[in-house]
Amino acid sequence: MTKTLIAAALLAFALPMTAIAGPIESACLKSDRKAASRALCGCIQQVADMTLSGGEQRKAAKFFRDPDQAQKVRMSKSDRDNEFWARYKNFGETAGAYCGG
Repeated sequence: MTKTLIAAALLAFALPMTAIAGPIESACLKSDRKAASRALCGCIQQVADMTLSGGEQRKAAKFFRDPDQAQKVRMSKSDRDNEFWARYKNFGETAGAYCGG
């Protein structure tokens, strides 16, 4: 039994640990922003996980590539866009406070 536990522990540490980045973290890391770092982008993703649904995160991630899209959503008269924008704004404020970015 002990040998099995030791073998399992060694195997777990021997295998490369891969983290799957969320859509916000991926977009942040791919952006041309000077402050983008794995730590900051990971922190922002954590806040996104707490404040936005998966679909909302994918929508917000597109803003990194196309900031004009964010402006279109912000100016939209659609109730759905307005509700999303309120959650997105909360996400941004929370990320700023939590991540210091």
